[in-house]
Amino acid sequence: MLADAVTQAHPGQPLLEVSGVSKHFAGVIALNDVSLTVRSGEILGLMGENGAGKSTLLKILSGVQPPTKGQISFDGRPFAPASPLDAKAAGIVTIYQELSLIPTLTVAENIFVGRAPLGAFRLIDWRRMREETRKIIARVGLAIDPETPVSSLSVAEQQLVEIARALSLESRLIIMDEPTSALTESEVQRLLDIMRKLKADGVAIMFVTHRLEEASLICDRMTVLRDGRNAGDLERDGQAKIAIPAIIERMVGRAASDLYARPAQRHAPGTVRLTVKNLRTIRDPEAPHAIVLDGVDLEVKAGEVLGIAGLVGSGRTELARAIFGADRIASGTITLDGVPIAPQSPADAIALGIGLVPEDRKRQALFTALSILSNFSIAALGNFSNRFGAMSEKRERTDLETYRQMLSIRMASPEQTIDGLSGGNQQKVVLARWLARDPKVLIVDEPTRGVDVGAKAEVHQILVQLAARGIAVVMISSELPEVLAVSDRIVTMRQGRITGEMPAIEASEAKLMALMALDETRSTAP
Repeated sequence: MLADAVTQAHPGQPLLEVSGVSKHFAGVIALNDVSLTVRSGEILGLMGENGAGKSTLLKILSGVQPPTKGQISFDGRPFAPASPLDAKAAGIVTIYQELSLIPTLTVAENIFVGRAPLGAFRLIDWRRMREETRKIIARVGLAIDPETPVSSLSVAEQQLVEIARALSLESRLIIMDEPTSALTESEVQRLLDIMRKLKADGVAIMFVTHRLEEASLICDRMTVLRDGRNAGDLERDGQAKIAIPAIIERMVGRAASDLYARPAQRHAPGTVRLTVKNLRTIRDPEAPHAIVLDGVDLEVKAGEVLGIAGLVGSGRTELARAIFGADRIASGTITLDGVPIAPQSPADAIALGIGLVPEDRKRQALFTALSILSNFSIAALGNFSNRFGAMSEKRERTDLETYRQMLSIRMASPEQTIDGLSGGNQQKVVLARWLARDPKVLIVDEPTRGVDVGAKAEVHQILVQLAARGIAVVMISSELPEVLAVSDRIVTMRQGRITGEMPAIEASEAKLMALMALDETRSTAP
């Protein structure tokens, strides 16, 4: 059935054409005269910073919102979907970053939800549904029982079920919105292989991602948006991949070399602020696969950015959680300004002057249903209340405005819910939250995850500015260029141990990777 559908458009011919599309919201221009083309049997990257207009365009193509003006055609005919059902009926399916599967249903039930095959007496033909499901999931390399509950699948497997459902709808254009954001490296490679197979079958794919390396490798062409407008098109043109510096320059309007450049002037660190000696943690029975720290030693000075680099599973996040009182410590000591401390909970750590910006911003840092103002002040309520416990909203707002200007937070008003902000602006609000407490130590775990390349440079500059204020900053990151650009000093970890240490100015990606992969613990500190 799918093969018949995709042969209607010959490979290389325009399938989707967007011409002069604009979208206005109460005076705000989200899209301004945007045009693009997606051809059958190709992978088109839709690139841009947060707030560039990508999500608005996806909603228009998916039938969630109508455009204010402009024309769209699909397979040579005018296309104006009034709902997502209209878009699916035409052959366009969108797979969002937040998966839409029903966890309590089986794989087969999720694939055929709302359109189960019927047999005698118009009852569901379960046997046929299972057989059809096996055929469909085999196309995406998924060898599981169709009766498996979706709740028992990994994120990567659920992603493949979403793609299989799209194929079962005879989709001719699949829009993938950040499909690799929660996948491991091996799972990403598997997904990219599936995308190549779909392309070979004549299916068109629109790929939306912040991961430029993946987009550079997999996309045939790219359309870049900036501030709601077309910022340029890029094409592979026979090359192995599209050049990443060219992508970045069109996305942010400045050279890629500026984004990971070390600031010209760095303040000299002060005295030792935080010391960790021979730190060991206890294995949690509820998380048996978590990395256990095994004799970790490190120190960070006031006014210093200490970068921690390591592969997934090296123990970086576990170290942050132990210092922050979230994980139990078996042995070892933690000293803050020369005084031994033993935080038994995050509340203890916060009271001592330690802050943590966690890796999973949405689940562990944000209250998405609350306003920006509430999210900002929630860790420092004592600062905004009098001795009788009454909150001073005026002071709350004044301080938020101070940090809004300091960190260049783009928002409509303090009452706006924080889930309406871009990832970069959400991260800035979390940083402002801790600045309101004036911490002695601030630990930031993957500070730019899910943040576009332009906002990354802003977050990097903010971390350097925090250190300049005398805060001891501990930055954990999987991105080695980020570690090299922001850190004053870098330590590497592997399997719960420190494997190396060096000044950032002497480090390189090759040196760090070698230390991150070492089997034996050693130090390169002078």
